[in-house]
Amino acid sequence: MPFLKRLGFYLAGLSIGLIFLAFFLKKKSDETGVSFCYLPNCRVLKDLRSKPHHYASNLSERIQNTELDTTGISQVFLDGEINFKKSESRREPCGYYILEGILNEREVEISLSSCEDQITVEEIILQ
Repeated sequence: MPFLKRLGFYLAGLSIGLIFLAFFLKKKSDETGVSFCYLPNCRVLKDLRSKPHHYASNLSERIQNTELDTTGISQVFLDGEINFKKSESRREPCGYYILEGILNEREVEISLSSCEDQITVEEIILQ
């Protein structure tokens, strides 16, 4: 059997297999809610969402007295972007991150420290 014919059979089988694989993985991820995070921003945000959040004492008062709300802040943890240029992810004992996003149609910058068991939101700057 010539090489080109074997190559054609191989490529046809490979393409059919990839289509089935994509179909089954998509169905499985939709049913179980599994998401695959490969990029650094997605991985850090997923890690931050998995830990309990605590607010610095001055922020607790500010959240109660202004338009800041915890649901809006949680939305920034879903849709925001980590500014890795300003962040210090390898700082000991807790990593320091700057999270940028949109809160109440305004740009917001959230600085936080991420320890192994919790996250402490240190400052929220509305721009």
